[in-house]
Amino acid sequence: MKLAVVALDYDGTITGADGSLHGDVRAAIRELRSRGIAVLIVTGRRLEHLREGAGDLRIVDAVVAENGALIVFPSSGRTLFLGHAPPKMLLDELKRANIPFRTGECVIETAAAHAQAALAAIRKLELPWVLEFNLDRVMLLPQSVSKGIGLREALAALRLSVHNTVAIGNAENDHEMLAVVEVGAAVKWGSEVLQRVADEVVEGDSAAAVAAYMREVSARPRLTSTSGRRPLLLGRDASGNVITLNLRGRNVLVAGDPRSGKSWITGLITEQLIIQRYSLCIIDPEGDYRGLETLPGVILFGGDDPPPRPRELMQALRNADFSTVIDLSKLAFDQKREYVPQLLNMLNTVRRQTALPHRIVLDEAHYFLNAENAASLLDAELAGYTLVTYRLSELPRTIADSEDVVIVTRHTDPHEVDALKRLRPSSDPKLDWTSALGGLRLEDAVLLGDDGPLRFQIAPRITFHVRHQHKYLDVPVSDRHAFLFRRDGNVVASARSFRELCDVLSTAGSDVLAEHLRHNDLSRWIRDVFGDRPLAAQVGEVERRYALQATADVNDELLRLVRDRYSCDDTPLAPYSSRLHSMYDPS
Repeated sequence: MKLAVVALDYDGTITGADGSLHGDVRAAIRELRSRGIAVLIVTGRRLEHLREGAGDLRIVDAVVAENGALIVFPSSGRTLFLGHAPPKMLLDELKRANIPFRTGECVIETAAAHAQAALAAIRKLELPWVLEFNLDRVMLLPQSVSKGIGLREALAALRLSVHNTVAIGNAENDHEMLAVVEVGAAVKWGSEVLQRVADEVVEGDSAAAVAAYMREVSARPRLTSTSGRRPLLLGRDASGNVITLNLRGRNVLVAGDPRSGKSWITGLITEQLIIQRYSLCIIDPEGDYRGLETLPGVILFGGDDPPPRPRELMQALRNADFSTVIDLSKLAFDQKREYVPQLLNMLNTVRRQTALPHRIVLDEAHYFLNAENAASLLDAELAGYTLVTYRLSELPRTIADSEDVVIVTRHTDPHEVDALKRLRPSSDPKLDWTSALGGLRLEDAVLLGDDGPLRFQIAPRITFHVRHQHKYLDVPVSDRHAFLFRRDGNVVASARSFRELCDVLSTAGSDVLAEHLRHNDLSRWIRDVFGDRPLAAQVGEVERRYALQATADVNDELLRLVRDRYSCDDTPLAPYSSRLHSMYDPS
């Protein structure tokens, strides 16, 4: 993600000894804003108190005051209230308890020493108010108010995203602010607890260090951090341990055979990012991701309509928490090959200008990134790509090598397995890659890390998964996985795809199938090689009946089963066992 916003706590973070805005920070704010980076002050102070120390507030794009209850946009003078005025009964009760306080538009402020008495007043009146500590001060606020909520609303008004934001704070009331942004930083001279939960710590002993940090973080090509916040769920390993993934600023490659679950696990990752309000653009050549439209903030383009024009896509991407799915399934192959490179180039320009979308997902990547100039279609500096392919070997090495995370579903093509071995060599010389990847079940995947492959069972999805069954008629398996039809010990026909299987069923006599049906060879092949258990079960029933009493029309019946299964556009495939859905049941 590209940095677009810096949010600054005020007291103790960017102030000098006299409580005024530090000169180095003031200069750094000007520098960042001149480069198009928005700067906000997020403070517990009342607005008039802030003006006493900071002066003209037009130095920043917005101020979140009173711990999130009040938002001010200085250039326009526009004000937004997230809280409400303190109830008179509470003010009267505080006075009766001899608690000295000051009030703002929403906040009541007093010394931390009066916290117990203030809490007693709130409990006595049964009010939905809370205490928020800030060093030696305490604020009384409505329950719904915090710096995090105030910052989120301010950014929404500016059409900016928390995921392009770095926030810097020093004290107890900064926890929520640091939690909502992509990178939360705590100053070294502030709360130790805040430092422990922050993504980064600003070294130093004064606001001058904050100014230096602002310049340093703004010079980074993209937001990165070693923090494990916002992990994405992948599944569980054989021991039942939850497997998660941190994707901040990282490229992802998902590789595997056709029909091996690549788009399922890509959708699993994608829907979690959408729910966390990241902005994604999913380039969907086959219409496999249409189910994501059921999630909030997702706009579906294409399908029966023409793909979006640049202006339409630009309008959608102006919303910081919107995602787009571009369904190209109705375009001819040559039209896709022409459209996608243009789209990628446009997205590069948009991301540089607006920092959106945060991530680009490209399915069937080998079709569009196999030319000599393919690397120029991806912005290597901003990163944030998810590439999905069953032909890793056709991707340029520069693109493959830039993938930080590699997830693999079942792989049976020796050529593709070799490409993976070159990309992620294992330190274990005894590792049998063919067995490790070719033996994966449909509900399994492997995360290729520095310590070798980590196998896990894929977690369930929230959205439904659209399978375009017809496209798999022509997808071949390797020669060693082909079905060999034998008669009297001699090979008389072979099938490497469902299309070829249909050809054999249409032309071969029943004597060619007889022995295979009695030994359940055909259903076993469909189950083990293609992973299609529903079809395998149907074929197995035909085999069972044939073993009891041979029927003359067995070829036609098998042919009908295959055609019914793979000639239908919108039949959802549910290849994952129901136990997956109970595996993560919190109860």
